[in-house]
Amino acid sequence: MSTAPKSEILHIAEMVNYQEGSVVSRQITKADAGNVTLFAFDKDQGLSEHTAPYDALVHILEGEAEVRISGTPYLLHAGDAIIMPANEPHTLKAVGKFKMLLTMIRA
Repeated sequence: MSTAPKSEILHIAEMVNYQEGSVVSRQITKADAGNVTLFAFDKDQGLSEHTAPYDALVHILEGEAEVRISGTPYLLHAGDAIIMPANEPHTLKAVGKFKMLLTMIRA
């Protein structure tokens, strides 16, 4: 998977397209210290419950999504962000089509 070009202006929301019935991802940058990945979710699509060993920041770029962390639901809209704490179960579901930027920092 290729990452985005460096030292260029990136139009993030335009770098991934929706696909019917799917979740599409594109890695923006990757390093030993962490990575940034862009996602586009079609309506009713999501990521099943899982945990990660690092904190992750979800930033909603378009649409709205339900993010559930340790069983607590949060409804996020374009412009909202939330930190998903390391080692806590979480899941994401598209209320409508949405795009998000996921930043994971390895510490």
